[in-house]
Amino acid sequence: MKAPKSLLPLIDEGLIDEVISRLMSGKEADIYIVNCAGQIRCAKVYKDAVKRSFKNAAQYQEGRKVRSGRRARAMEKNSAYGRKQQEEIWQNAEVDALARLYRAGVRVPETFGCIDGVLLMELVVDDEGDVAPRLGDVLLTEEQALEDYAVMMHYIKLMLCEGIVHGDLSEFNVLVDEYGPVVIDLPQAVDASANNSARSMLLRDVNNMTRYYSQFAPVLSLSRFGEEMWALYEEGELKPETELTGLYDGDADSADVDSVLEEIKAVMQEERERQERLKEAEGI
Repeated sequence: MKAPKSLLPLIDEGLIDEVISRLMSGKEADIYIVNCAGQIRCAKVYKDAVKRSFKNAAQYQEGRKVRSGRRARAMEKNSAYGRKQQEEIWQNAEVDALARLYRAGVRVPETFGCIDGVLLMELVVDDEGDVAPRLGDVLLTEEQALEDYAVMMHYIKLMLCEGIVHGDLSEFNVLVDEYGPVVIDLPQAVDASANNSARSMLLRDVNNMTRYYSQFAPVLSLSRFGEEMWALYEEGELKPETELTGLYDGDADSADVDSVLEEIKAVMQEERERQERLKEAEGI
């Protein structure tokens, strides 16, 4: 296809060889499938703030640090320079979050740089090499729902251990490849320790995941992972190796629920062991 104007600078610099197709247009970006020296990747082109339809953006930006006093003042005055700086912070928040979470063991797309408002990153594909579907487009068995839900709770825990809350997590911001869930779309990610809305956003993220997976495994609706994680985080006791139970304040104490939560714990343990094996294989 004809390359959009926004990608021409990257083509001129040799970072992109060919624009293959437009993948999607979202509320904060347009995404294209591109060829980069024989590697098929995706290019996320961020929309300007005036074209972006992300609601309550200021709430998500609370707590983000601006080192330069000049930049901070310009942003407060909403000058042209200030708006440009705000856009860079919005974009860099996703780049930083993706890099940190990738290192922490959360399955997110690998990034290859953000240049002129364009983020080059891994194209997540299914076992046939096609673009991986969103979670919301996938039908699951009860067994698969239990397993993937446990993995998602593990990822959310790892994110919180990094001090990051996704803030907009739902079945539309998770892809599913042959190995399971992959978390995407993090420009609105918030600092768990500096944003006053972090707790409510975390609970909403967890509740969104619980609501979706509960369609296939109804017993999951009784779990309270969000409240459990946040309580441990506030006490400084949440660690990557922390074994979560899904229980909070004595809720949900029936034998059936306990057995399912034990199964979820077992899957989480398997995921931890898998992550450790991957790190050993990569020499981390």
